[in-house]
Amino acid sequence: MKKLSALFALCGLAFVGAASAANITIYYSPSCPHCHHARDFISNNLVYEYPTITVTEVNVMDQANLSKFQETLKKCEYESGGVPVLTIGEKCFQGYADFMQAELREAVEADMSDADKAKAAENKKAMESDAEKFKSENAENKATVSEYVATVANAEQDADVQKKNPGSSSVWFWGLLIVLVAGLGIVLVRKDKK
Repeated sequence: MKKLSALFALCGLAFVGAASAANITIYYSPSCPHCHHARDFISNNLVYEYPTITVTEVNVMDQANLSKFQETLKKCEYESGGVPVLTIGEKCFQGYADFMQAELREAVEADMSDADKAKAAENKKAMESDAEKFKSENAENKATVSEYVATVANAEQDADVQKKNPGSSSVWFWGLLIVLVAGLGIVLVRKDKK
């Protein structure tokens, strides 16, 4: 029994090691304020603290990106199509608030070497000391953020899905719109109560 448990643990480690925590994908909507905050945190902090990460931004309002977003929602077992959705390695996060920053950093560091973690701590300290100077000296880190562009094959696949499921993308659109409007309503009501 112990040997079997050890075998499963090794297999689990192999799968965890295969997924690089240094890859971040953020699914966002251009009209979502939480998405803007998440993207700002990633592009103004994480890319400088962790120079080995790569960031891919996926605009969910672009029809060509819909199948990629739906695959991620399914993988992450999210029933809601709310954004932002972040994947860091094998971890998924839906929504964004400043209190999540430590958890996001932990996810990024999950598979990093001790040397990379030490470098990140050093970079974070330098950012806290003089962020503008550090960012100007490490401007190339900003290049690790790229926008996902669906390929022609993905767009054709989405068109086939649309033909098989007419109205499915409009359901996602309206569902997403309802979630965003409800979120905005909650924010405005809370603001009025203060």
